[in-house]
Amino acid sequence: MIEIPSDLHPDLVPLAFLLGNWTGAGVSDFPGAEKCNFGQEVSFSHDGRDFLEYVSHSWVLDGEGNKVRPLESESGYWRIDKDRKVEVVMVRDQGVIEIWYGELADKKPQIDLVTDAVARTAASGPYNGGKRLYGYVKSDLMWVGEKATPEVELRPYMSAHLKKVVTPEDVAAMAKSLGDLPDDGIAFFK
Repeated sequence: MIEIPSDLHPDLVPLAFLLGNWTGAGVSDFPGAEKCNFGQEVSFSHDGRDFLEYVSHSWVLDGEGNKVRPLESESGYWRIDKDRKVEVVMVRDQGVIEIWYGELADKKPQIDLVTDAVARTAASGPYNGGKRLYGYVKSDLMWVGEKATPEVELRPYMSAHLKKVVTPEDVAAMAKSLGDLPDDGIAFFK
């Protein structure tokens, strides 16, 4: 179920499916880099203004699913206009700043993004740009990323399947939204 907070900026309602904390796992595979399974935590939050704040941390997993070491971190801001055009400004720990543009699909919670601008520090690795696809599927958040470098044409390099983290506050809000139930609780199912 997608919940729309009462203090969410009205422009952001189409992106409400992203809100919350997500955790899960995925696969990373790109020429010249270590192929691995990774864990990921993602947060989309808001403070009433016309953007979502985005933070992601991922780490390499061993064969038993234990954290080995950090993989990458990124943070940024997501906006959407009245025509469902999405813009994202993102900073990554590898010394890369990106501007992404894309679109929210019609009648489904799916966002396609493409880099429009990339700035890199001298310490960052080679990177020309990328594409990302985010989708809300059966209450889960899934994404796939593609990237290109001067040596490698655009190709998939990471994907993940994330589940929403339910906090005690979430449970309290869900319970409150149920209202008054009959004492036996059975009438709720009739």
